[in-house]
Amino acid sequence: MSTAAAPVRSGAVLADLLPAARHRYAVDAALVLGGAALTGIAAQIAVPVPGSPVPVTGQTFAALLIGTALGARRGFLSLALYALVGMAGMPWFAEASSGWSMPSLGYVFGMLLAATVVGALARRGGDRSVLRTAGTMVLGSAIIYAIGVPYLALSTGMSLNAAVAAGLVPFLIGDALKAALAMGLLPTTWKLLGRRG
Repeated sequence: MSTAAAPVRSGAVLADLLPAARHRYAVDAALVLGGAALTGIAAQIAVPVPGSPVPVTGQTFAALLIGTALGARRGFLSLALYALVGMAGMPWFAEASSGWSMPSLGYVFGMLLAATVVGALARRGGDRSVLRTAGTMVLGSAIIYAIGVPYLALSTGMSLNAAVAAGLVPFLIGDALKAALAMGLLPTTWKLLGRRG
């Protein structure tokens, strides 16, 4: 009997490599809960940005990483759980905040959509090489800002230009660093696992 793992079918994401057999639903539930919790923990890594109601956090990186590692469906469910529980009062949004009235809530909605999109791209190999991972992360970040910045403008009464200055520009360098980290982490993980298909 061989102990070598069978090659992963095309279209797999990292979470699909976990042994599940008869317990697939329990594994999926644990992944969804774990993804939501990881996002909540990463949101507490927050640095205030002078002149902006939106802090720099680890939350966006966690959301994009969860989407790529879990795939679209589980990534969506993780971020939906994170958003719903946070809006219901769990203080696990950035800086231990919660509720419906935060000007940064649009970014949470953006993360929900971004996790879904990057998860779908990961199923098509969007996390298997440095260049593809870079494109996946850039698209995911763009989705977060496309929802977060207009929401920030509407919720605060800022002009769109002011919202871009307060809710996008200060975060670009940090997002480039997060993308670079993902560009090293995800393809390397696949390479170490020997699953490049």
